[in-house]
Amino acid sequence: MEQSKFAAPPDSIEKAREIFEKYLQQKALRLTPQRRFILDYFLQAEWHLSAEELYQRIRKLDPNIGYSTVYRTLKLLGDCHLARELPLGDERLHFEPMYKVQHHDHLICKRCGKIMEFYRQQIEDLQQEICAEYNFVPTHHNHEIYGYCSSCKGVEN
Repeated sequence: MEQSKFAAPPDSIEKAREIFEKYLQQKALRLTPQRRFILDYFLQAEWHLSAEELYQRIRKLDPNIGYSTVYRTLKLLGDCHLARELPLGDERLHFEPMYKVQHHDHLICKRCGKIMEFYRQQIEDLQQEICAEYNFVPTHHNHEIYGYCSSCKGVEN
């Protein structure tokens, strides 16, 4: 699978660990070795993973980590804004690292599931213009375009 060109710089993983640990302390939870392992793997993966995909990958490296631990850790990462959930049209939630990741949008192939990331300043400018026109203060947005990639566009549905 392709790695993100909008990924966080490698030196930000330690800062993300600090943020996660502080968040867990506020919730009276611990940064267990399993949670740390999941965090580190997730932040370094640099692609969109479902909980199931992340579990399968982590299980190969540490068979003692259970699915529920992976799923709950991803939810905690979302709660403290280190990850975001992406409903990518395949009935599974995918997760994407968010810490120090450059904003970007997604093209999603409905056939093969390929996800292509892109950024266009014109889209951002237009969104700001629309928000100003309606006196609206945006906090975030998701821009996902569904269709067929170059490999799938000629294949019968």
